[in-house]
Amino acid sequence: MNRATTAAQCVESIKSDNCVFIHSGVSAPQKLIKAMVERAPELSGVKTYQIHTEGDCSYAKSEYTKSFTVNNFFNGANMRAVSNQLSANYIPIFLSEIPHLFYNGIIKLDVAMVQLSPPDAHGMCSLGPSVDISISAVRTAKIIIAQINKQMPRTFGDSQIHISKIHAYTLVDEPIHAVARGSISEIEAAIGKNIATIVEDGATLQLGIGAIPNAVLQYLTNHKDLGIHTEMFSDGVVDLYKSGAINGRFKKKHPGKIVSSFVIGSAELYRFIDDNPEVLLLDCSYTNDTHVIRQNPKMTSINGAVEVDFTGQVCADSIGSKIYSGVGGQMDFIRGASLSKGGKPIIALPSMTAKGVSKIVSQLKLGSGVVTTRAHVHYIATEYGIADLYGKTIRERVQEMIRIAHPSARENLARDAFELFRI
Repeated sequence: MNRATTAAQCVESIKSDNCVFIHSGVSAPQKLIKAMVERAPELSGVKTYQIHTEGDCSYAKSEYTKSFTVNNFFNGANMRAVSNQLSANYIPIFLSEIPHLFYNGIIKLDVAMVQLSPPDAHGMCSLGPSVDISISAVRTAKIIIAQINKQMPRTFGDSQIHISKIHAYTLVDEPIHAVARGSISEIEAAIGKNIATIVEDGATLQLGIGAIPNAVLQYLTNHKDLGIHTEMFSDGVVDLYKSGAINGRFKKKHPGKIVSSFVIGSAELYRFIDDNPEVLLLDCSYTNDTHVIRQNPKMTSINGAVEVDFTGQVCADSIGSKIYSGVGGQMDFIRGASLSKGGKPIIALPSMTAKGVSKIVSQLKLGSGVVTTRAHVHYIATEYGIADLYGKTIRERVQEMIRIAHPSARENLARDAFELFRI
């Protein structure tokens, strides 16, 4: 029988050696997380599973290692700030495949800890901004505990769960975690402008979060009939939708709808998705399925990277051997866009780091992970232009990559090209 109770009583469902899922992104249930951490002295061997979350993740601190082992499919800034075990406890996997770990019992979840909207007239609660891998966790966990938040937006798609499925819940009334939109630098604006030149009318877009995707979007307001099929989106998509450039007219999958698996952004963004039938938030095993993605014509994916070598190998999850973030959905969409009729998979990055180190290199750092292989890559964009590597020889690729590198790095890259390939 359902019971409304305190957060402390909700987390009594968590036992030592349990596997516990924590709701993703801005939906991470802060009140339940705090209550779980307060139980640390009486718990041992609890394994948590999650992708990127926002807010408190104090359970990842070294002082709690006997109580909690944090297993991440993707590391966020909050995790990087508190844990030095991110590399050892990282699970490399495509975002599209994470739900299958739960559905197929490869990872058996004892408890799913989520944040939900209040039930509607039919008793249905919503996972709000974060459906992603969370719906698969909810569908497979033995026990579901929740904080039901009066301010949680109600979303359409795969986000529904009936109140009768919840073992215990606590009531809250607090704003959803908001992420402020950052300013766009001149370099990021130049990258966005370059990419916008190869985005066609009628394209379906996949974009991540951050300044470069927002920079691209601000240069697309004069485009027509754009669609959105993505793993996530932020405020820039709302701006472009309001400009009239997005209508999803030519999409083959869910025409007319903005399709995603989660959103992160401002309070205005959460108001936009709230009770909006134009937005569908779906299980990421579907949104990131290459077979689904490729059916949308002119699928254009835009993803970032830590560094790219001049043959086209893309490192996006680590700095050398140190795991920084994760594989995420980059390869899902790179491949899906590549197979789409008229599709364009794009990797976008500044030519230099903030410390003046070239992000286009002759060889990736020792231990770096290759997220997108040289066989999958098509376009690489920097502020100095776009390199089209698809169907090119190593010689042609090296020449293209040096052309879009920072001018101060080109001489060294040319020297390396000669030493490595006699180019």
